[in-house]
Amino acid sequence: MQTSQKHKDYWRKNLRITTILLAIWFVVTFVVSYYARELSTIMFFGFPLGFYMGAQGSLIIYVAIIWFYARYMNALDKEYGAREGSD
Repeated sequence: MQTSQKHKDYWRKNLRITTILLAIWFVVTFVVSYYARELSTIMFFGFPLGFYMGAQGSLIIYVAIIWFYARYMNALDKEYGAREGSD
């Protein structure tokens, strides 16, 4: 089964955005947690940044990642004609 250049471009863009968003997820999940003690010296909305990121900040970023990915993929699907049910 051969894949066209259009399919390759679609998957290249899909993998690129997935890699970027996973890198953001990794930083928010592991790097911020690792440096939580140092981040607690910075105040954010009256709370130490380390505490805020653990309590609410990371969850807000996760929702933003999901929203951005869904929006981006809908636009990419429309651009490449890869909508659901279009075989």
